[in-house]
Amino acid sequence: MAAITSLGLGKTMEKKLHSVGIHSAEELTDIGSKQAVFRLKSQYPNTCVVILYHLEAAIRGVTIKQLGDTCKSELKAYFKQL
Repeated sequence: MAAITSLGLGKTMEKKLHSVGIHSAEELTDIGSKQAVFRLKSQYPNTCVVILYHLEAAIRGVTIKQLGDTCKSELKAYFKQL
């Protein structure tokens, strides 16, 4: 199992993801960015939509700038209803 940092996420995010039960890059990919941010938001209320963008980009292996407008709009709509 690969470390979360192998997806380009930092040590701080890795620690936060570990604290909500996500311990590897494969787990993050399987769970998906929406479920991961749902877990993070419940434990870390200050979690913002940009974290969701970072997680989605990391799972896809791209940068945030490479996420399409449609993808960002869908993620933002999801985040607003949390």
